[in-house]
Amino acid sequence: MIEETIGEVFAAGGCFGSLSAAEIDGRGRLSVAGAELAVAASTVKIAIGLEFFCQAGEGELDPTERVVVVPAEATAGGQGLCIAEDPVEMSLRDVARLMLTISDNTATDVLIRRVGIERVRARLAGLGSTGFHLPGTIQHEFDTAARDAGFAGWGAMADAVRHAASPEEGEALWQRVLASPGMRPGRISSATADDLAALVRAIWRDEAGPAEACSNLRRTLGQQRLTRKIATGFEPDVLVASKSGTVPGGVSNDVGVVAFPDGRRYAIAVLTRPLTPGTPVHDDVLGTAARTALDHLRTDRTPQAQ
Repeated sequence: MIEETIGEVFAAGGCFGSLSAAEIDGRGRLSVAGAELAVAASTVKIAIGLEFFCQAGEGELDPTERVVVVPAEATAGGQGLCIAEDPVEMSLRDVARLMLTISDNTATDVLIRRVGIERVRARLAGLGSTGFHLPGTIQHEFDTAARDAGFAGWGAMADAVRHAASPEEGEALWQRVLASPGMRPGRISSATADDLAALVRAIWRDEAGPAEACSNLRRTLGQQRLTRKIATGFEPDVLVASKSGTVPGGVSNDVGVVAFPDGRRYAIAVLTRPLTPGTPVHDDVLGTAARTALDHLRTDRTPQAQ
């Protein structure tokens, strides 16, 4: 069975995994542990981007509104606004672009504070997406995880790792964070593969909000620069627009749309976590799982429910 085959792909890659795929213009669907709640990491930025573009399309905010981000307000994340040494002024639309294309955590928190996390939750609920857990800003999540691991906050944890007596000691401190309750599904931002795939399908079908909002979100996701996961399973003529999500040593996810030269398009979500905590999941595992799933859907002629 295809479920067993995909399970074997995950196991061979040293990870647990869940997967959901749905044909955008047809009825084909496949779910492997797709209803299981998992740490979503940065894949939830799709939902935040949707709320931003919907509020813009509905006239509740101006996407050209200027915001100033100062270094003292930055959220850790490795790239983007968090490495700026001086205040940065830009439009909300470009903040959204940084969030969706390079997964900028500071940009994400700017947007969460602007659109309201409760509005993101409400829009998802209105779409019937019940498998999301969104506690708040990324900074809030980071601080919660660090406190659950015994630190005063994320900054204190990062300082402890940075000034550890040896790389091994620093790694042990990070492992403590990974093992903390704050990194478990349902406490940190979480979702099911089924709901993530359904959300992307709705966006591509202009069913997640105003058509203009869905179009703007699709266009921005198509500019994503971190395309090394699901995309590794396909040839260059297969177009992939996706949003990845990673917690180093914790989870490796990717969610998006795969479009084949024959015009058939599929929404797909692949969420993984390592069998041994702290061990990275190789990106090509997600690509192999996605390719296996879509090869099955493209050849399966079993009637599917709409």
